[in-house]
Amino acid sequence: MLELTVEQISMGQVAVDKSAALQLLADRLVADGLVAEGYLAGLQAREAQGSTFLGQGIAIPHGTPQTRDQVFTTGVHLLQFPEGVDWGDGQIVYLAIGSAAKSAAPLDL
Repeated sequence: MLELTVEQISMGQVAVDKSAALQLLADRLVADGLVAEGYLAGLQAREAQGSTFLGQGIAIPHGTPQTRDQVFTTGVHLLQFPEGVDWGDGQIVYLAIGSAAKSAAPLDL
């Protein structure tokens, strides 16, 4: 089972748009030791395929199968945006749960 630590939760974040939010998320996943520096490209590529917005102000950005080789350890990082981030199509994200997974299996949270 995946355990979430307090270090993997970043409250009170600010991003001017989805691109900036993805950059911030990639930086945090790298700092957590979960992914390699190039993982941002995977987050961007996945968003280009279709939005990771789930509804209710939540998005779960993640990489593509092609970027799984950049994942060192399966894990997540949560970013809370009190002012919200425009995720496109009028969708506002207040919680982005960045996922880094070594396989296609769902995360057991």
